[in-house]
Amino acid sequence: MAHSHNKRHGGYRGHNKPKDLVGTWKKLLGYCRRYLAVFMIAILCAAAGTVLTLIGPDKLSEMTDTITAGITPNTEALTELTEAVSENASANMQEVSTAIAANLQSSTPKAINVNGSEISLADQRQTLSLLAGLSDPDAATMQETMAQLPDAVTAALYSDVTIDGQTISAADQRAAMEIMSGIDPEESEDALEAMDNLPDSVYSLIAPSIDMDKVQRIGFILVTFYALSYLFSAIQGWITAGVTQRVSQQLRGDISRKINRHPDDLASRARAEKYAKIIAKTVVTSSSGTEHGQNSYFYDAAEGLITSVILLFGSLLMMLITNLWMTLTAILASLLGFVVMFAIMGRSQKYFARQQRHLGALNGHIEEMYTGHTVVKAYNGEAAAQQTFDEMNDKRRESGFRAQTLAGMMMPVMTFVGNLGYVAVCVVGGAMALNDMISFGVIVAFMMYVRYFTQPLSQIAQAVQSLQSAAAAGERVFEFLEAEEMPDESGKKSDIGAVQGTVDFDHEDTDKIVIHDFSAHAKPGQKIAIVGPTGAGKTTMVNLLMRFHDIQSGEIRIDGVPTNEMTREAVREQFCMVLQDTWLFEGTLRENLIYCTENVSDEKMIAACKAVGLDHFIRTLPKGYDTVVGDQLSLSQG
Repeated sequence: MAHSHNKRHGGYRGHNKPKDLVGTWKKLLGYCRRYLAVFMIAILCAAAGTVLTLIGPDKLSEMTDTITAGITPNTEALTELTEAVSENASANMQEVSTAIAANLQSSTPKAINVNGSEISLADQRQTLSLLAGLSDPDAATMQETMAQLPDAVTAALYSDVTIDGQTISAADQRAAMEIMSGIDPEESEDALEAMDNLPDSVYSLIAPSIDMDKVQRIGFILVTFYALSYLFSAIQGWITAGVTQRVSQQLRGDISRKINRHPDDLASRARAEKYAKIIAKTVVTSSSGTEHGQNSYFYDAAEGLITSVILLFGSLLMMLITNLWMTLTAILASLLGFVVMFAIMGRSQKYFARQQRHLGALNGHIEEMYTGHTVVKAYNGEAAAQQTFDEMNDKRRESGFRAQTLAGMMMPVMTFVGNLGYVAVCVVGGAMALNDMISFGVIVAFMMYVRYFTQPLSQIAQAVQSLQSAAAAGERVFEFLEAEEMPDESGKKSDIGAVQGTVDFDHEDTDKIVIHDFSAHAKPGQKIAIVGPTGAGKTTMVNLLMRFHDIQSGEIRIDGVPTNEMTREAVREQFCMVLQDTWLFEGTLRENLIYCTENVSDEKMIAACKAVGLDHFIRTLPKGYDTVVGDQLSLSQG
């Protein structure tokens, strides 16, 4: 007996995949069609929030580049300054050369003044001699020649220039050119130190300066995006929670009404109620204690799947738009980690299946032994039961240890996948940034995109598993909801008036061989006992009388009225049935005694209790007929 029970428990837990996935989902969508429009709004909100989240790293990259550019010298202004000074010096050199040549060729050479600088005859002759030696000068020769020019001539080469509204004097230009000519481009520290010695007019032009207006503008856009993303997510969560609870309420009501319309065969009804209890636990709500709390498998899985897919492909698209090589780096690093993760998952699945099988067998054994513990003790079966339990418990421990050990590796592996992506992006991105192939902001954006890319992969796997669970559970729901119901009895008699109590069984047959061509007659006031061995049909006769079963042929009549022409409620109003198994509802003894019977006086109730010898016992209780029974107080079945 124990082995058979264990098999039943283990077998049920294995039923976690639907037989017809597509057909079940069509039924689920059809059942929820009145909420599809609202649910689509929730899906659109989830998608909008995800898209806004994906745009964030791109804007963050732009802000990073703006800040990075602001903490280094203004190279554009420096280039503009250099070009302006060089052009001005070239023009002034042409002017000085023309003036010197004209003066020396005159009959009375003399000192001349160019751009406010007094140039003597000696300086003129030296300058002309130096310039005459330049036939086809390169940059180095030109720079060396310029360094040999007399001071008066050098001073004449510089005149005031205006750049971006900033006027730079000739003296400041000359000082700046002398400082910058001594800077080694490879020595960044020397360059920064030399910049501190530049004249104020030049330093203010090329000094580092962060464009705070642009940073504030990008920051405001980011805050707006993330605030809208949160708003969309909140709306989606509010809609989903509302729809989920309404669908759950509707499904619970449909299951309850279906049970009431189920054929009145007591065995069938017991199976239906047990079946509905399983359905209520596995389909209507999920009480797994996750962060979502009680939620519908259908909406939770569909919503998570859509959001994850958008996040996955959206992050991939944004990475491709930003930089191809960095995208390939992130994908390869992530795929390497997921190969390891799926290898672990492949090995752990068989241990999880074995764990569930052993857990089902162990729970079945425990339930059976404790339910029948009186029999076990009476036949000294404790040792055998304990040995069986120890064997099952050892198998459960071994399979659980293997399954949980491999499952415990999943989180470190996921962390490894994420960190591997970060490291790969930083290393490759750093090398590309040093070669001016990308900006530093691109690295910052990719560090976020890597997380957005790896996170949905595991979520998609979980969502697909949830969709399968929802379909499997939904299949059981619709199988139950589509089961055969009791026929409509709206056209039958619901009131047969005053009843005398004559009952006739007239050549009745059932679908069971035990009762065939049975006839009997019970007169009003008679006390009749039906005796016989187990399986003789005693309970079946009572079930037929109460219309828990319907006869195949013949008739059962009450005062000459066939019971199959009366509604079930009308038939059962004529009887008081004491079942083999007692059941007390939560409430007082008075409420249990007059259960579903209206307008019963206390005198009539007490008289009935005295007739069966119950009144004295009830009065010995603390509150008599108002004593609360149920979990707080258990009574003897007698």
